[in-house]
Amino acid sequence: MEGFTNERFQMKKHTSPFPHSDTNKRYHTYDYYLRRKFGGKCARITLDAGLTCPNIDGTRGVGGCVFCSRRGSGDFCEDVTLSIAEQFDLRRTAMQRKWAEAKFIPYFQSRSNTYAPVEVLREKFEAALAMPDVVGLAIATRADCLADDVVEYLHELAQRTHLTVELGLQTAHDSTAAAMNRGHTWAEFVAGYEKLRGLDVCVHIVNGLPGETHEMMLDTARAVAELAPRFVKIHMLHLLEGTWLAEMYHVAPFDMLTLEQYAAIVCDQIELLPPEVVLMRLTGDGKAEDLVAPHWTLKKFVVLNEIDKELVRRASWQGAKLKA
Repeated sequence: MEGFTNERFQMKKHTSPFPHSDTNKRYHTYDYYLRRKFGGKCARITLDAGLTCPNIDGTRGVGGCVFCSRRGSGDFCEDVTLSIAEQFDLRRTAMQRKWAEAKFIPYFQSRSNTYAPVEVLREKFEAALAMPDVVGLAIATRADCLADDVVEYLHELAQRTHLTVELGLQTAHDSTAAAMNRGHTWAEFVAGYEKLRGLDVCVHIVNGLPGETHEMMLDTARAVAELAPRFVKIHMLHLLEGTWLAEMYHVAPFDMLTLEQYAAIVCDQIELLPPEVVLMRLTGDGKAEDLVAPHWTLKKFVVLNEIDKELVRRASWQGAKLKA
């Protein structure tokens, strides 16, 4: 077990038949992956680089995706007017009160973090890598924001640090993507993904998008499984004040998934994903004061417990229904 030296994490498995686990989890958690790689606790520090998005500035669209928050999903980042170093220091100080010996991965989360000239990106990314106790770098972006010189720089970064590039897909269905003002198609997503072959990529998907059936959400998971990314994030759609989708909901409320429905869908998706794929996230939430619905998303541990219980009830695990 490469780099895995911290004895307090040598937890005995009791009931899980899943091989990529040292707890009772039946899926490949990000915590398990990081502990094995770095030998102890490793935490992400969210950063806002002050960039925009081609789906905001008119290049691909205006207004952004209908579910995107005012800060471009970076709602828990520090003030964007602070430097990268200042943002990092504030978050690191807070986290070290809880995890004194932790290592850190700066995570450029807000909006599209490869959508700028490579010189601008280099300045911001190198500033983050220069901070103390940093062991990697995570960059969230879109598949249509991967200029050739930027991709070349990403490959260079991957030679120097543990790099993860996160691509928002949300759905593999073009009809849903168009309704959500996503601004690119499945084919365009795959073209961007292929540019990153050889890098560790995380694909984001969202369950509960309006108009999508249970089977459509499973189809998205199947499509992602075919790509075989290193990481996957699964989110539940949550509506935040200030977004187009929340405004639509206020005018004409639409059905949203219940906790029980969501847990069942996620378990179905987990069964379709290869065991080697690291599930970086199985739910998501927004700021409580901005949340319109569903309110059960605020209780992340409850959501994870429901998923764990459902897998146990099924006597199942990640990859259990992969076709041979």
